[in-house]
Amino acid sequence: MTRFEPAVLVLEDGTRYDGNAYGARGRALGEAVFATGMTGYQETITDPSYAGQIVMMTAPHIGNTGVNDEDPESDRVWVAGFVVRDPSRIVSNYRANGSLDDQLVEQGVVGISGVDTRAVTRRLRDAGAMRSGIFSGAEAALGAAEQLAIVRAGAQMQGLNLSARVSVTEPKTLLATSERIGSVAVLDLGVKDSTLRYLASRGLDVHVLPQSVTADELFALHPDAVFYSNGPGDPAASGTHVELLQAVLRKRLPFFGICFGNQLLGRALGLSTYKLPFGHRGINQPVLDKATGRVEITAHNHGFAVDAPLDGVFDSPAGFGRVEVSHVNLNDNVVEGLNALDIPAFSVQYHPEAAAGPHDANYLFDRFRDLILAVKAAETESK
Repeated sequence: MTRFEPAVLVLEDGTRYDGNAYGARGRALGEAVFATGMTGYQETITDPSYAGQIVMMTAPHIGNTGVNDEDPESDRVWVAGFVVRDPSRIVSNYRANGSLDDQLVEQGVVGISGVDTRAVTRRLRDAGAMRSGIFSGAEAALGAAEQLAIVRAGAQMQGLNLSARVSVTEPKTLLATSERIGSVAVLDLGVKDSTLRYLASRGLDVHVLPQSVTADELFALHPDAVFYSNGPGDPAASGTHVELLQAVLRKRLPFFGICFGNQLLGRALGLSTYKLPFGHRGINQPVLDKATGRVEITAHNHGFAVDAPLDGVFDSPAGFGRVEVSHVNLNDNVVEGLNALDIPAFSVQYHPEAAAGPHDANYLFDRFRDLILAVKAAETESK
């Protein structure tokens, strides 16, 4: 790794942070966000939910375990850019077959190192996530005013639909890896590979569908349940996915949504969503399960949230019966889960597959399996 080539991180408010070129050289534009996990950088950068974002790791030492072929959550790196403080100069892990720096170079991901990441975190925490740019190589020589103008000309995350960028373009199927109980249609809005494996391990044939799938195409598969994945973008810009979900709910198919899927369930139920100041990203977010009183440490990656009453039961404005908030973030009281009481549907705002951990919320896949079996049993009794 060539060290000490100049690079600069520029925020849209004009704040600048000098550092060293890292990964590919050139220009990266995206929304600047910070992720608080101390491990799991490979899972982070390959998470499709980070499309369109320049991700900064708050942990100071990144890259020491290299990269391998087992941990990626997709087949490519999705972050628009990558910011670290102290990149490891050596790789020391028996599973590693390459370095993080080399992978960023190979996939054309522009990064910056040597940045005071604590200062950047404080800036984003106080001022909120904002458009940003990384400039290295020849781009680092551009004037400060020109660099800032480039950043300010970038796309705002609010109102942005990124589903088509991250979704599969053709359906694919993963067969159940335990005793089969049925099938699930997964709307791929940026799904992670570990999520699909966990669904298959619960006895489900997993039909992964493009985000452009129609209701008729989905129902033609005769799925026993439907799952909406995580993904990037503003849920308010995903009206067709909301309409599709409302069709699913009217058919009373069991539904489970995570992250972006939670926001879309909220909108399908008639609730609104809003942009968080700086979002929740990392693998150490405390969430209260209101039903059990248990506090779970969970993995998050979201910049939007559902606006709903935290206490008590309320009626779905869209006419889907009673709803309750099932989970709440203990840092800022953000809604972290929804539970429909009159239809078989629930969702959480975090990632229960939790690659690279923790696995406190993995039981939610069992809850989904139990819901599917309960609905199937009720249908059998009614015949």
